Amino acid sequence: MVSHSGLITVMQRAALKAAPRLRRDFGEVEQLQVSRKGPGDFVTMADKRAETTVLEELRKARPDWRILSEEAGELDGDPAKPRFIVDPLDGTANFMHGVPHFAMAIAVEETKPGGKTEITHALVYNPINDEQFWAEKGRGAWLHDRRLRVSARRHLDEAVIGTGMPHFGRGDVARWARIYGAIGPEVSGIRRFGSAALDLAWVAAGRMDGFWEDDLDIWDSAAGVLLVKEAGGFVSDYRGQDRMFERREYLAGNADLHSKLHKLLAGSLR
Repeated sequence: MVSHSGLITVMQRAALKAAPRLRRDFGEVEQLQVSRKGPGDFVTMADKRAETTVLEELRKARPDWRILSEEAGELDGDPAKPRFIVDPLDGTANFMHGVPHFAMAIAVEETKPGGKTEITHALVYNPINDEQFWAEKGRGAWLHDRRLRVSARRHLDEAVIGTGMPHFGRGDVARWARIYGAIGPEVSGIRRFGSAALDLAWVAAGRMDGFWEDDLDIWDSAAGVLLVKEAGGFVSDYRGQDRMFERREYLAGNADLHSKLHKLLAGSLR
């Protein structure tokens, strides 16, 4: 049995407590109450219920910590303490359409000396197949008790790359098309699964060899970024810099593929 910190236990407990209701709601997806949150962006009552449960559990364990959550927004806490970053249901459109590819994502952000922040703990949990991807800074990335490593593939023509696509009300179609036009012909396949948190977890697990997407919020990506890094991979923004959360741009892969993908991507945006 792999040991992990008490903080990972807290995060797992919160996700596992919310999971049974989320699974029940998924089984009754046609009866879900759905409200419109914005163009092409829906939130279900299941999403809100999962968030309430997760936040209650996190608050119970760390009552003085701040929380940033997709639906609830920023919740106050001691500014000197770390912050939880929560997406209670990443892949809402999949959930609403009965597609069993969605996840809860929880990350911990800490402030380093000098004022910069870093993600130090991460959990991405798919309640349908009970897969728990978790990571701690400096201690690796794991799927339950199995250590994760990014893919060892070095050649683009062998690589399967994940992405997210612009859709109604969100994203720059022309920009995405230029990137796809540069990357698509060079790789073995492109996949769009609809959950950035799980996409990044799958890169960490070697199920996909790379990933790119922009216009992501930090709750979509924070946990997945740490998973990829702790699995030996690289994540950058489109300029190759470590400003992903600021620029809302993400390019992930192993060292070889990240470099090759970055050249293609950067060249498409000149």
